Amino acid sequence: MVFVGPSGCGKSTLLRLIAGLETLTSGEIVIADRQVMDLPPSKRGIAMVFQSYALYPHMSVFHNMAFSLNLQGVSKAEITKRVEAAAKILQMEHLLDRRPAALSGGQRQRVAIGRAIVRNPDVFLFDEPLSNLDAALRHDTRVEIAKLHRQLGATTIYVTHDQVEAMTLADKIVVLKDGEVMQVGAPMDLFNMPANEFVAGFLGSPKMNFFDGVLTDVSADNTKAKFTGDGIKTKNIRLVSTEKSPGDSARLGIRPQHMQLDPKGPIKGTITLVERLGTETIVELLTSENTPFRFASPDAPDLKVGDEACFAFDATKAHLF
Repeated sequence: MVFVGPSGCGKSTLLRLIAGLETLTSGEIVIADRQVMDLPPSKRGIAMVFQSYALYPHMSVFHNMAFSLNLQGVSKAEITKRVEAAAKILQMEHLLDRRPAALSGGQRQRVAIGRAIVRNPDVFLFDEPLSNLDAALRHDTRVEIAKLHRQLGATTIYVTHDQVEAMTLADKIVVLKDGEVMQVGAPMDLFNMPANEFVAGFLGSPKMNFFDGVLTDVSADNTKAKFTGDGIKTKNIRLVSTEKSPGDSARLGIRPQHMQLDPKGPIKGTITLVERLGTETIVELLTSENTPFRFASPDAPDLKVGDEACFAFDATKAHLF
């Protein structure tokens, strides 16, 4: 389960409530069929991996990983067995005698994860564990965390503001905004069927394009509508809000990947920027009403700044908000 949303939306607070580091004012927290609101963090069956690693600098990797087990009075033989098993899973058996200062950022993160694994918790809590790593290492560690989850099978709650992490790691995503849940669901359900404009704009890169206009017709079952605005006329577009009627203002949302170059297409724009990334080309444009929008293509179309371009789009993948 991944909590995702912009800074300050309540992701870490929610995680800290589950961990017992903040006090709940209402509601219940149930872990493994027991209420834990009145239990201290140590008795909740959770293990938390922090953004800042939180390793003891004067202890070796082995002793950092064994520390919580020592506190619990686990036997030395059992501690050694658990630490070595966790080190094997994380491929860091050769690092057990080192201190944190002698490790790279990625290795320190693995020690922090190993320290959580040895406790055999009911729930793993990850609080933005990859935000201190560089791009290549983030990808590698993300893959490791995904494999680890499959291997251990334990419930894992993961907090991030990075939608790529959310989309790739989650079985289920919770999108938060200003302390409220915007939508919950499987990653591709949220991507393909966003429940509101915020979710649509938050998930996906480059961001979804939005065009302002009005509804000119609404189907009898309130699921489809026609739209006019920004020089665009469309029909049979998915209507997200079911309480709309003709004449109401609305925004048409189309993902940059769902647009195609078409000289007769309804969307017309003047190119302001072309980004060639190798794997795809992203083109930024302005409509006649000065609305910015983007087009993304896996090809390398011959487009230059200042050119005009027209686009068609896949109406089955567009939304009206």
